[in-house]
Amino acid sequence: MSKVTLPVVWLLLSWLGLTAVAVSADTVEKSDAKKNVVFILLDDLPTDNFGFVNPRLNTPNIDTLAEQGTYFPGAAVTTSLCSPSRATILTGMTTRNHRIVDNNDSSEDHLTYFPSYLQEAGYETAFIGKWHLGRKTDNPRPGFDYWVSFKGQGTYLPKGDFGENQTQTLNVNGEDVERTTYMTDELTNYQMHWLKELRDPSKPFFLYMSHKAVHTVCRPAQRHKNQYADLTMEIPDNAHNTEKNNRNKPMWVQNQRNSWHGSDIKHPQGLETMMDEKRDCDQVLSAVDDSVGVTLQYLKETGLDKNTMVVFFSDNGYLWGQHGLTDKRNAYEESVRVPMIVSLPGLVPEGKVSDARIRNLDLAPTFLAIAGVNAPEHFDGQNTLPIITGDASWEEWDQQDFVYEYYWEWTFPATPTTFSIVRDNMKYIQYHGIWDLEELYDLDKDPNEMNNLIFDEQYENVRVDLRERLYRQLTNNRGLNTVPYTERKSRGFVYRRESGADQARFPEQWMLETTPPGKPLDFPTVYEQAVKR
Repeated sequence: MSKVTLPVVWLLLSWLGLTAVAVSADTVEKSDAKKNVVFILLDDLPTDNFGFVNPRLNTPNIDTLAEQGTYFPGAAVTTSLCSPSRATILTGMTTRNHRIVDNNDSSEDHLTYFPSYLQEAGYETAFIGKWHLGRKTDNPRPGFDYWVSFKGQGTYLPKGDFGENQTQTLNVNGEDVERTTYMTDELTNYQMHWLKELRDPSKPFFLYMSHKAVHTVCRPAQRHKNQYADLTMEIPDNAHNTEKNNRNKPMWVQNQRNSWHGSDIKHPQGLETMMDEKRDCDQVLSAVDDSVGVTLQYLKETGLDKNTMVVFFSDNGYLWGQHGLTDKRNAYEESVRVPMIVSLPGLVPEGKVSDARIRNLDLAPTFLAIAGVNAPEHFDGQNTLPIITGDASWEEWDQQDFVYEYYWEWTFPATPTTFSIVRDNMKYIQYHGIWDLEELYDLDKDPNEMNNLIFDEQYENVRVDLRERLYRQLTNNRGLNTVPYTERKSRGFVYRRESGADQARFPEQWMLETTPPGKPLDFPTVYEQAVKR
């Protein structure tokens, strides 16, 4: 792995005005009873955006974190959208139960966030960064002793990302404070101030560090602009609008190419411009890498590294052209899978790669377990601490079927309500409220999900079994199968390019043969086909 020494990164951030000043080792705190936790959450980060996975990129401090701990490339989210995913992390419940179903404003009044249970167990807690359960308010939430956040998506630059020159503010413990510098650096500044100056050193702590990065539209820090200017970004093979790539794909997938979350509208000059945007986001990640370096250096120099678990995660994956799509929301692997790294010397194996599918749903009960707190009964996730520490193997683990749910959002209506289940690495996807294909993939043989097996009679028993399992497991905590939605207030992002991809044709398997003149439709035959499982 490529490396940059942490003192260099520390000095660099000090030049930028961050107050991450080294603390001598004789200030080591004694906290043997309960582990501290630093939870680092990113936004829309794919699984392959690190130097230790992709040597073309330079992320020395994230690479160090992986060297010191365990990497979980199979980690996943049960809803791939900011607000629902973040609500799942905070509540330990599925989207159908916490009911933050999209990125529009929803009530949080009925929710209890897991840091409240940590407070009851004697932890001091801090939230710094992007909250984004809706857009309206950045007010402090219950469960956190220290609070720094902003409304909605926020901006990378203190005066706005698009030249609007508007004053941006942060909510610091209920007070509006003007922004001063690049978002990632500014959040890191608040983090280090709390760690060094404000928290009670006699208490164990839970730090929830929630970055804006690397959400598009990406604006790199000045020091990282042109970092990858000479790097050729590779366009995925399945990004192109070809008969091969479209074969047996649902119509909505083909039609979404010419939509706000497809390649035609955002990148009308060609897929190369999409790669330019990805280059910017990779450069944005470098500021997060600097922040991780500052955090690791502080923990090491204070001796807290020996008693602090660091967890690196993302709220969603992201598609950069795969299947002709951008953004997330859908049930494809690039959307659902997220990078996860966990480190704690002496407890978490070092330099290991685990194939365990730890979900965002499992984080809350796992964090409580680290603190010695039993998860409440209403949690839907599992305590995966035995998997993280290596005390249990994934093969022997009581694996729950991986169930995915996404509910249609009127603001961005191109993606339908989507349900999916993965069992024994067979994935079944079903859509609600649209006239379209189901999908079935063997992820072992077809990790890029290009060969839809839904019409393959050899897999009839598989698709029938997964359909039934999916329906049963999608019941909410009241035993009901319901599709929640929020109030529509405008037409949303419904745009298409006139010169973009045409609408998709219905699949040939659905086409009836021409009825001979003067003869009625052969209804019994049509019925037999319609009810075929």
